[in-house]
Amino acid sequence: MPDTASAKPSYLGLLNAIAVGEARAHRYLGEWIAVCTDPEVRAVLQTVAWREGEHGMSFAKRIDELGFSVRQRDDPNLERDLEVARSTTLSDLEKMDHFGLGRLNETLSFFDDLFKDHSIDIQTGELLGRYVAEEFDSARRLAACYGQLCASAAATKTSA
Repeated sequence: MPDTASAKPSYLGLLNAIAVGEARAHRYLGEWIAVCTDPEVRAVLQTVAWREGEHGMSFAKRIDELGFSVRQRDDPNLERDLEVARSTTLSDLEKMDHFGLGRLNETLSFFDDLFKDHSIDIQTGELLGRYVAEEFDSARRLAACYGQLCASAAATKTSA
C-alpha cells in the first residue's frame, strides 16, 4: 500500500463511491427481483442488477489494483431501501418511484464532468467509459419500463 498521500489518485474517492453504490444497488435489485411477479419488469431489473453487481466488483478490483481498499460508507437509507425492495404490497411502479428510476436523466447529468480529471490513468478511464455507457443504457431500459408501468396504471384507473 502506498505510504504517502501523494501516491493516492485524485479520483480514488470517485472509484470508491461507485464501487459502494453499485454494490448496494445490486443488493436491493436482487431483493426486488426475488419478489417481482411481472416477467417484463423482472427481465429489465435482472439486466440492470447484473450490471450493477459487475460495476461494484470491477471498481473494487480497480481500487485494489491501485493498492487501496474499498471503504464502506454508512447508508442510513439501506434498511428502508431493502424493505421497499422486498415488499410484496408495493407495486413495481411505487418501487421505481422510491428508487428514483423514473428520473434517471437527472441523475445521469453527474457523468457530464466525469472526465475533467485529466490524471485518470488509461485502465481506469477505460473502466469508467464502459461504466458510463452501461449506465446510460440501463437508464433507457428503466425509463421504458417505467413508462409502461405508468401507462398500465393509468389504464387501470380509467377502467375502474
